[in-house]
Amino acid sequence: MTSFLAVTQVILVFVLVSLVLMHSGRDAGMGGLGFTPASQGGTHIVERNLTRLTIVVAVLFFVNSVALFHFLK
Repeated sequence: MTSFLAVTQVILVFVLVSLVLMHSGRDAGMGGLGFTPASQGGTHIVERNLTRLTIVVAVLFFVNSVALFHFLK
């Protein structure tokens, strides 16, 4: 169980760092890359979904950290 949590922790670290690096200022990041037309408000949707995904991964990282600490104790 400990090895599964450790591998999961490493994967979550890479995903979380990647998601955080995608966030940037108002004109950069995922919203500024032009995935969707800005005239339709698409950049706000992309940024909002990126923020939600980052929060979910951060919560999973925290829960996994607590579980890993519990099993290593």
